[in-house]
Amino acid sequence: MSDDMSGFSRKNKLAEEDYYLSPEGFIVFTEAYHLKRGYCCKSGCKHCPYGYDKKTGTFKK
Repeated sequence: MSDDMSGFSRKNKLAEEDYYLSPEGFIVFTEAYHLKRGYCCKSGCKHCPYGYDKKTGTFKK
């Protein structure tokens, strides 16, 4: 049996334009990162290019 764990140990490297650090030290993903990812995670991200509103659970146009 393999100890590979089906790629769980692999992490994608983030480019500089994909995120920045907030004054509190949190990683904040940019609009460029979300567009590269290709879908909305429905977490109410600060720079969501898809227009998701976490409060209403809907997408704005």
